[in-house]
Amino acid sequence: MHQHMSQVLLDIALNLTSNQNSDAQYQHLIDGIDQVFPCDASALFIFDQDGFLVPVAVKGLANSVLGRRFFPKAHPRLEAIMQSKQPVRFDANCPLPDPFSGVLLSEEAELDVHDCLGRSLHVDGQLVGLLTLDSMTVGAFDAIESVTIETFAALAAATLRNIGQIKALKAQNKKQKHVTETLIQQARSKEGELVGLSPQINQLRSNIATVAKSDYAVLITGETGVGKELVAHSVHAQSHRSTKPMIYVNCAALPEGLAESELFGHVKGAFTGANHSRAGKFELADGGTIFLDELGELPLLLQAKLLRVIQQGELQRVGSDKHLLVNVRIIAATNRNLEQEVAAGQFRADLYHRLNVFPISVPPLRKREGDIPVLSGYLLEKVRNQFNIPNLHLHPKALAQLERQPWPGNVRELEHTLTRSALRAIQQNETIIQPRHFDSDLRPTDAQSASKYFPQQSAGLRSLVEEYQRDLIVHAYEKSEQTWSKTAEFLQMDRGNLYRMAKKLKVVG
Repeated sequence: MHQHMSQVLLDIALNLTSNQNSDAQYQHLIDGIDQVFPCDASALFIFDQDGFLVPVAVKGLANSVLGRRFFPKAHPRLEAIMQSKQPVRFDANCPLPDPFSGVLLSEEAELDVHDCLGRSLHVDGQLVGLLTLDSMTVGAFDAIESVTIETFAALAAATLRNIGQIKALKAQNKKQKHVTETLIQQARSKEGELVGLSPQINQLRSNIATVAKSDYAVLITGETGVGKELVAHSVHAQSHRSTKPMIYVNCAALPEGLAESELFGHVKGAFTGANHSRAGKFELADGGTIFLDELGELPLLLQAKLLRVIQQGELQRVGSDKHLLVNVRIIAATNRNLEQEVAAGQFRADLYHRLNVFPISVPPLRKREGDIPVLSGYLLEKVRNQFNIPNLHLHPKALAQLERQPWPGNVRELEHTLTRSALRAIQQNETIIQPRHFDSDLRPTDAQSASKYFPQQSAGLRSLVEEYQRDLIVHAYEKSEQTWSKTAEFLQMDRGNLYRMAKKLKVVG
């Protein structure tokens, strides 16, 4: 055993000087601890600047944990470990709630009887993280010598310090961040992040990093709800234009008759109601980035004007004969197959080739191997924070159901489903989301659909009608090649009105 532990310690020490990325180094440390200590689960946390404990590597716990942040005051055991500079043991009879209840992978986890051990990690007297160990065996940690725990705690703290110092050195090489950049960063942090551990999402991150530093136009393709807007924000955030604005334009929601003015601006008196001169979205984005979402919905007339901006860097406000020069990087997104649109004469071939310099394809959720658990953890954390329910969890059977779904609406559909199921659980004073809380969200049968619209018990007419409208719009959208203009034709209504209705009903984000 002693020789085995010496080898593990040596491996962890060598890990400190390796060129692996930080995630791999964190996991290497946890794997080593798992080999030496009699534990069924372990976790390494970093204490971040916002006062949260963020899991960076786990063993024997569901991957959904990695999508969460733990606020110490909501988790008494973690707070107790954090406040002690000595190892803290919690025996099987400890009344304090376990932060990992419901996410242990051990077959015996349902017994909810186990021993826990935690150690705070300090560098120069400053808290940098925590290490937690769980065992399904009562008294498993009683015989462990303090020196063994302290040795691993010191190595864990050194690993965190080493990675932190490398990150700090990289940060120092960047130019000084001024006030504008700080404000933009704060705004961007509200947009969300790309969450996932799958090879597909890692490849996507790699593609983003490759193109971000250039000024090339980027065309982001993918089904509805896959996160194309998050990809656009990530490209802009990693570019040399990150201190400048990224202006968002939803081409599907541009009001008919005013679309040109929205994009390129107008002068006073250019049309009825133009009482003041106004800058368009391209002028606002000068020096930065413009993100053209739902690009395939842009009318052919505006496609020609957009091509001129790309080719010559100049535009004209509506009603003006003056040419304005702009320096804008274009990121566009579409769920249409633009090659087919070009062949059908519905999209300009020259514009397509100008924008398709560096295409980025965002994978659908059903092709992202193993990402449902970590995404579910991340999305549920938003619900926990919103409703202040730190102990809300997903039952393993409910998670298994989510993993079997095709998710035609992708991450957006998953988020809406989880939010609705969480609300149902909360309304019933429950903290574990069970399969029954999904109600009819998960691919209902025809019989279930009928019972939803013709309920057997009392239900509000307005909510039933809205549910029907929502399903009808989704059905028409999928029947109409996932384009809003064709969906509007299918439902015989104005495209702008349809899009606003879809947004109100939360069909789109």
